[in-house]
Amino acid sequence: MHNHIRAIRKQQGLTLAELAEKCTPETTAQTIGRLETGTRTLSLTWLERIASALNVDSDALLARGDEDIPALTAIISADGAEAAKGANYLPIFKPDADQFVVQFEASLGDYRSGDVVYLDRLDGDDLAKALNRDILLPRPGGRFVFGRLLAMDAEKIQILPLKAGARQIVINRPEWLGAAKQLFRNL
Repeated sequence: MHNHIRAIRKQQGLTLAELAEKCTPETTAQTIGRLETGTRTLSLTWLERIASALNVDSDALLARGDEDIPALTAIISADGAEAAKGANYLPIFKPDADQFVVQFEASLGDYRSGDVVYLDRLDGDDLAKALNRDILLPRPGGRFVFGRLLAMDAEKIQILPLKAGARQIVINRPEWLGAAKQLFRNL
């Protein structure tokens, strides 16, 4: 069966050995090579292991004609647009186990309706990495606050909600929060 393992692996800059090490449990570079070329059957178990190691949906690894992974056509730089060289493919992401995904139904701050934001879960001493970033903060009763993390100390944090004219919120320092990492936007 034809698959996209090689294309996605190369897009992510991984060698056969590196991908083999990322698999859980680890495997060999030779096994990955055989799965890429189709000389070894790509079972559902292998499909899930490799998809997890590449951080993509398992569907992205399967060739389905019109549903193939989109090829990169051009690279846009400060000097203009140039044709992409070689077989480049766009990455197709699924969230890691320690990531959250939020979608905007309305425009708010720099975000537009329909935007999807991936956030990294931070806890403990890592909370400081989120300073001056947009965060998702858990609140009691299954509620959340989304805004810019302005300041924090050992007990409290200050958040500026994205709504125009909103006043900052000071709340108890949480055990964890989600820090915005990647934005996906339809044009």
